[in-house]
Amino acid sequence: MTDVAVRGSLWLFAVNLVSKSSQIVVTLALALFLTEADLGAVALVVSVVNISQVIQAMGVYDIVSRTALDPLRTAGTVLTMSVAAGAVLAVALMATANPIATALGAPEAAGMLRLAALTLPFTAAGGVQMALMHRDLDFRRRMLPDAGGMLIGAVVTVTLAARGTGPTALVIGLLCTAVAQPVLATVAGARIRPTWDRDAATEAAAWIAVVGPGALIAVLLINVDYLAIGHVLGPEAVGGYSLAFRIAWVPYIMVAVVLGGVLFPICSRLVRSGQADRLPATSHRFTVATLVITGGLYVTVALRADGIVVLGEQWADAARILVLLCGYGLGLSLLHVWYQVIRAAGHARQYLALEAAHLVTLLTALVFTTRHGAIAVAITQVAVVWLLVPVTWLVLVRNGLAFAGLARAAATVMAGGLVGLGLSQVLPAATGIAGLAATGLVLLAAYCAVVLPPNRTVLIGLKERV
Repeated sequence: MTDVAVRGSLWLFAVNLVSKSSQIVVTLALALFLTEADLGAVALVVSVVNISQVIQAMGVYDIVSRTALDPLRTAGTVLTMSVAAGAVLAVALMATANPIATALGAPEAAGMLRLAALTLPFTAAGGVQMALMHRDLDFRRRMLPDAGGMLIGAVVTVTLAARGTGPTALVIGLLCTAVAQPVLATVAGARIRPTWDRDAATEAAAWIAVVGPGALIAVLLINVDYLAIGHVLGPEAVGGYSLAFRIAWVPYIMVAVVLGGVLFPICSRLVRSGQADRLPATSHRFTVATLVITGGLYVTVALRADGIVVLGEQWADAARILVLLCGYGLGLSLLHVWYQVIRAAGHARQYLALEAAHLVTLLTALVFTTRHGAIAVAITQVAVVWLLVPVTWLVLVRNGLAFAGLARAAATVMAGGLVGLGLSQVLPAATGIAGLAATGLVLLAAYCAVVLPPNRTVLIGLKERV
């Protein structure tokens, strides 16, 4: 990896650290100030908006990283396409908010859905601006629009929730974040003018036809469980599940998404420069880093999942869901990193096939398991994601992208987990957030003592040129 990539990784980690830390604060605040039903209704609204955000982009942001055309003209064309799509989707959501909310089992959420729909054109603009920064691995400049926007939204959300605004607090915070991002991106220097370039539009359309459905499937995969639970069991059941999911989502976002965000442009650059033979070695380093780091975080969270009751006894049932979703998050982290390599190597159709297989399998299973409760849904998520892990590995093998050493890294993670499990039996039960954090740090330190030495060479290799 080049020095630029190392700096990019560190800056992207810093961006995610700030933005996701603010999300953690928001999650804690919502758990303290909202009921399970209120939190469930908010989760359903956010799920619909997340799906809409992907529809308005359909993977075209990747074009800015991959294109050999003028990146500014490509970005301007993509901006025109995405903002227009976002505006149309916003109008459509506002017009259909009542039937959508009713179908999800939360008719009272229609007003929040209309308000949340206003975010779409703004997130479309901000997404293109940050994609241009992403192309150059210039994650330092992303700190202002990405982390800054999230901080503004978090402050608004927590303040309003503390004043008793209810679930609408989060939606207002989302709108503030969405508006702030393109404004702050412009301040940071990402000034893109809407334009139209026929070649860029043709390239974007070709990419949308292949990767767009994959991007839509990917966002459905992480939101369809909310929708299924809401439709079958109601928003109260979504509340506990969504709290566990938000916590389990943090290591994936903080580590896998950060490393994947750097890996894709690095692999794309290798392919453009005729060095595709270096992809397996690059994939190896990123995979081991993802497995080792997220493994430690998920082991720690799972072993202290019962501490979720510090947010209120009403969340006790969410502890078992959290343990299961830690296994889901680890499997999804591996898939995310491997998908970046597959896509960058030019096998976008195979990526789409993997994502489609994942969604079809998950939807089929949820038809039979959702009625048995949120825990059954969590078990389904774990089973399906780990079914896809060996399948995706075979795709890497078939395309000459596989590497040796994965089994060794996995074995060390398992050993670290077992040491943590034994240690957790003698640690005192946490009675507050401070105690929970302290015992978690002890478990994480024990895990690192076991796992880091055997993988030291590979992790240090991340600093070397590939």
